[in-house]
Amino acid sequence: MFALIDGNNFYCSCERVFQPRLQGKPLIVLSNNDGCAIARSEEAKALGIKMGQPWFQIKHLEKSVGLIALSANFTLYGDMSSRMMSLAAELGDSQEIYSIDESFVGVQGITDITQRAKETRAKILQWIGIPTCIGIGQTKTLAKLANHIAKDAERKPGSYPPRLAQVCNLIELTERQRMYLFGATDIGEVWGIGRRISQQLREANIKTIQDFVQLDPATVRKHFSVVLERTWRELNGQSCIELEEVPAPKKEIAYTRSFGQPVRDLISLTEAITEYTSRAAEKLRRQRSFASAILVLIHTSRHRSGPQYSRSITVPLVRPASDTNSLLSAALRGLRTIYAPGYDLIKAGVILMDLSSSSIQQAELNFNSSMTDKTDQLMQTIDRLNDKYGRGTIIYGSAGIGKKGWAMNQQRKTPGYTAVVKDIPIALA
Repeated sequence: MFALIDGNNFYCSCERVFQPRLQGKPLIVLSNNDGCAIARSEEAKALGIKMGQPWFQIKHLEKSVGLIALSANFTLYGDMSSRMMSLAAELGDSQEIYSIDESFVGVQGITDITQRAKETRAKILQWIGIPTCIGIGQTKTLAKLANHIAKDAERKPGSYPPRLAQVCNLIELTERQRMYLFGATDIGEVWGIGRRISQQLREANIKTIQDFVQLDPATVRKHFSVVLERTWRELNGQSCIELEEVPAPKKEIAYTRSFGQPVRDLISLTEAITEYTSRAAEKLRRQRSFASAILVLIHTSRHRSGPQYSRSITVPLVRPASDTNSLLSAALRGLRTIYAPGYDLIKAGVILMDLSSSSIQQAELNFNSSMTDKTDQLMQTIDRLNDKYGRGTIIYGSAGIGKKGWAMNQQRKTPGYTAVVKDIPIALA
């Protein structure tokens, strides 16, 4: 048995916690550089705003209907996610944090799980202010489907029985009731069935989940794939996907960003690549891995007039490493190799590649372990200070100081209410 807890319109909900005036208002959160909508409140969805829709196409709605747009505040969202997940974990004895706003919880053997789920949802709402929906099923795929039903039953009256709103437990329903829900749900809503596969299924006259689960598994495997057969088995109550309580280490770590305005000079690019490499190195150390190579990329925008330029280079390291010194040295060598003057560059980034566990070290005959130990201690100290006093407390000189012209445009960003000391709200008596 699994439960899936999902924060409703999570980014928007985080903003509303600290700005109650936003409740009931059409609200969107914009991507980096305030480019497009990456989160929408129900009121914004009702206006017809699509996920990923460019800001310039909907900016007129600010004046005409009172649309509110905010810059993404990922520091705040990450902290609010940690708080929500800590409460969600109380629902069962095991947990897999699937995304910033979704968490699978193992609930096998827990009695009266529906009531417990309702109490957990109420606790998250009261303690943190985030509205959630919870789906419960015999498999992760069914839990995901139940979560979808719980959401739509609340936000789209008439789509599903109202008693399934907010918390939907498919396990306590009869077979006939489940088949009714399956028949009312489009095949494209199934976790793991993407747009291409759902189109193929519709062309085969398999339009709903009910149509799909009534197929023979051998037919699914023969005409589609083993992966789709696994989904079929999950929908029929056979668990094929286990909880991943410990996330698998990433095989690559990327840190790429668009600039707030075009960049032409090498100094500004050096500052940007220094910051991006430092951030990527922090992530690398956090998952206790080493990188054997680093890819550096820069390019112009195909949407802007003028000469186009796009280059990347992969720089191998002498030995796998996680310290910022080694990674930055390689990254800046790569940048100097691919840089060419005269172009309006709009994006740059680094990708740490060929990752391996830090428990395995590659060395040479003249390997100096004492120097490695000192480097590790230095990196640990820098990471601790930046964690304690805020990102950017200690930086590399090549990152530059002061305001940076290449920094992202985030003119609508709200304070880091829970993550930055100076931004903590003060309650006045």
